[in-house]
Amino acid sequence: MADGKRAAGGGPKIAVATPNIGGGSTAGATVSLEAALVGCVGARIRVTTTLSQTLEGTLFTADPLTNLIAINTAPPPPTPATATTPLQPGDYHIIPIAALQSFQLLSLAPDAASASFESAVPALKPIDMKAARARERAAVEKELRKERARGRGVGREAQEIYDALSRTLPVRWHEQSIIVLDVVMIAPPYTVETCQAAAKDAHPLQRVRKVLEMEKKKLADRSRPAGGGGVAGRKGG
Repeated sequence: MADGKRAAGGGPKIAVATPNIGGGSTAGATVSLEAALVGCVGARIRVTTTLSQTLEGTLFTADPLTNLIAINTAPPPPTPATATTPLQPGDYHIIPIAALQSFQLLSLAPDAASASFESAVPALKPIDMKAARARERAAVEKELRKERARGRGVGREAQEIYDALSRTLPVRWHEQSIIVLDVVMIAPPYTVETCQAAAKDAHPLQRVRKVLEMEKKKLADRSRPAGGGGVAGRKGG
């Protein structure tokens, strides 16, 4: 059986020997621990961690990108397994490859030469790529909206005013000015007096001024110390 150990000093090179299933001798070959584990997916293995924990089960996956393995320590399904074989609950353990002290290959994966996604047990369902791409687009658009909402070269108060207005009105940045409803511009220092619009947009201008005044009052109330700043009365003598 394969018996791999990490060499002292951190070099992940180990000697791996497969089980002698053909009667001949198999010479050991020095390979990386990660490569050896990837080649053992589906096989029964025994691993020992650097915390002296020993686990035995079926290697579900070995991911060289995240440097993690998943091992299912539940009893193996009946052999041969088919698509109608009752599903058995798994007992999966996720272990960093760096935390492995040694591993042993106990038995090869059944029908390893003809294994495929189609014959996997339990059956693997196809990935809905349309839904996956939709989630990807939604996530990207969310991040782009957050980026567009961040002002460049503006202070904290300006950003707070922008965020407050954006909850009820369509807004965007134009340099350091806030454009509301695509017709009203609020220039620094972002007061009612610095709201500007064309003469034909007097109604939206009045609406934005009212909302801005209300939001600035809310911001001022939130920044005011709790309890107020009343002057303590002088004790009488």
